[in-house]
Amino acid sequence: MWKLKVAEGGSPWLRTNNGHVGRQVWEFDPIYESQEHIDEVERAREAFRANRFEMKHSSDLLMRLQFARENPLELELPAIKLKEEEQVTEEAVVTTLRRAVSKYSTLQAHDGHWAGDYGGPMFLMPGLIIALYVTGSLNTVLSPEHQKEMRRYLYNHQNKDGGWGLHIEGHSTMFGSVLTYVTLRLLGEGSNAGDGSMEKARDWILTHGTATAITSWGKMWLSVLGVFDWSGNNPLPPEIWLLPYVLPIHPGRMWCHCRMVYLPMSYIYGKRFVGKITPLVQELRKELFSVPYDQIDWDKARNECAKEDLYYPHPMIQDIMWATLHKFVEPVLLHWPGSKLRNKALDSVIQHIHYEDENTRYICIGPVNKVLNMLCCWIEDPSSEAFKLHIPRIYDYLWIAEDGMKMQGYNGSQLWDTAFTVQAIFATGLIEEYWPTLKKAHDYVKHSQVLEDCPGDLSYWYRHISKGAWPFSTADHGWPISDCTAEGLKAALMLSKVSHDKVGQPIEANRLYDAVNVLLSLMNENGGFATYELTRSYAWMELINPAETFGDIVIDYPYVECTSAAIQALTSFRKLYPGHRRQEIDNCIKKAVNYIESIQLPDGSWYGSWAVCFTYGLWFGVKGLIAAGKTYENSSCIRKACDFLLSKQLPSGGWGESYLSCQDKVYTNLEGDRAHAVNTGWAMLALIDAGQAVRDVNPLHRAAKVLINMQSDDGEFPQQEIMGVFNKNCMISYSEYRNIFPIWALGEYRCCVLNVHN
Repeated sequence: MWKLKVAEGGSPWLRTNNGHVGRQVWEFDPIYESQEHIDEVERAREAFRANRFEMKHSSDLLMRLQFARENPLELELPAIKLKEEEQVTEEAVVTTLRRAVSKYSTLQAHDGHWAGDYGGPMFLMPGLIIALYVTGSLNTVLSPEHQKEMRRYLYNHQNKDGGWGLHIEGHSTMFGSVLTYVTLRLLGEGSNAGDGSMEKARDWILTHGTATAITSWGKMWLSVLGVFDWSGNNPLPPEIWLLPYVLPIHPGRMWCHCRMVYLPMSYIYGKRFVGKITPLVQELRKELFSVPYDQIDWDKARNECAKEDLYYPHPMIQDIMWATLHKFVEPVLLHWPGSKLRNKALDSVIQHIHYEDENTRYICIGPVNKVLNMLCCWIEDPSSEAFKLHIPRIYDYLWIAEDGMKMQGYNGSQLWDTAFTVQAIFATGLIEEYWPTLKKAHDYVKHSQVLEDCPGDLSYWYRHISKGAWPFSTADHGWPISDCTAEGLKAALMLSKVSHDKVGQPIEANRLYDAVNVLLSLMNENGGFATYELTRSYAWMELINPAETFGDIVIDYPYVECTSAAIQALTSFRKLYPGHRRQEIDNCIKKAVNYIESIQLPDGSWYGSWAVCFTYGLWFGVKGLIAAGKTYENSSCIRKACDFLLSKQLPSGGWGESYLSCQDKVYTNLEGDRAHAVNTGWAMLALIDAGQAVRDVNPLHRAAKVLINMQSDDGEFPQQEIMGVFNKNCMISYSEYRNIFPIWALGEYRCCVLNVHN
């Protein structure tokens, strides 16, 4: 059976800066489990499949079953269920918190972080499988058990209509359906396998425009496989990397996730690489189209996109640009002497690919560019050391749960979840009962800070400073992020204020200064904070966004979440280190506050860009303003925010927001007006911070009762609908939120509402 292994290496081709702290990899061990445990896993799998159309998110039961055996817990405290007429008492809250934190502590890995499912997008695994197939590595890298669980996952997330969505809760799209169908075929499924599922999928594809209507990213992957002609792709010329950086359209000015995906894409496009045309590829050429392959109008296909996929339609200027490049520029670059420029561009691009690989220990910034970079290394030299170094890092992205094996949206969310968990436990006022948990978490925070900048001339490689930052996941990943640095710093400062005998020695002051330096360096002129870097270009660059299915991907925009987190971290730091760069910090906080106030929407909300959605944005918006000294009384922004939140409270007392809020940019309740534990937690935290208890405490009492009654018999809160998002339109799993935010909210409720009133 499958076993989660944490902070282990195991391959001579693995590189690490910190002993693999945070690494989480699933391995199959045929003799690991007893028959009783095997039966438990099978029951979990069967239950998921039976209910897959009602609950599309896994509950991470394979991990939970493993930790239940490794860290057994007998909960002696009774589960609390409050009747409608019952009042919330401190005893009920404290009992709920003790049960929750005790259980959640058993899910902590030995290196101090919390592991979990960070899946959700359906387009990640196909790229991996196609890359492994064309390099001849599929059956070497992925065991039969890996492939079996991948097939399970893909079948489990097929929609009733036969297609697959952009993400696990989304409607069927051509992007999701074609790539998933192809992936199943490459994983050994026949064209009529799956009890009719494959035939149903093929029918969906053929009746919705065929594979010619797949999005641009899909066209690229199909071209690599050999089931789509490169002439059916809009150009991705690598020569753009040779342009002067002063130009706003230089890719070095783009959001790092965008440029790090289009960097290897441009290499593959420039090479026009196509894998070996196997009999299976020949079969797919027949299965995915309604006309013979040699009769497809590839020029027309360049701009085709199924309506189900079209979130960001190409503006006319983009179509003109692609047509010009396709018809006039590309023919010149493909033949001498233009080919000399093409070769120069390809040489430059592959240098940047190697730099990214080496400085992330071959993890890469995310799963899309990880697989693309790996493929580029193989195209350059199939026997290269770089390709071999890529292979063991594939497993860092694979996660298994009762729904099967998926490819995650990052190599995990380890630091992010751990920093939040520290703050949540502190909020309960029960830290004396959980020193071992906090000590391990402290160790993880200390071992995850980035201690050095990337080597060389950072401007040449288009990189920001990183010394002192915290990443989203692990130190080996290493990319610095503003809000992760802020949350890591907040957790470190919080832990530095309690007994060192209990939680270990604090992080040295110089390392905290480095973190502050990173934060100060990331503030834009308008006071806002983007994600990884400064905003380097202009919003009009979105006109050339070629990805039809994602919004706001071209530049690194400032966000309320990142800006608020920076304010909170800097104000916390200022209290403990009032003499360090005081004027710079004061000015930064002032400008950041002005930015948050300026982007509040007329209805009082803030749009949350990294989770669902307005409740999340509001929590950060309010929290940032409060941290900077604003109050309900002196801030109209806070008053409007509270009014908005109270207007969305459900009759049950909770809040429940659908992912549709993200894509439609309009607050949308979950179907059936159901409460969600995570949204309820965010709303409570915002209202408590804004002093709601002084004005009218009843909304908080009602919300607290909802959370208390949601707690399961085992002490956890339930896994509900998906809560993460990126680029407006794609959802992603934050599986730890189900426990972190109910604990945090009830903790604040206990200490800031009940205790104050009592």
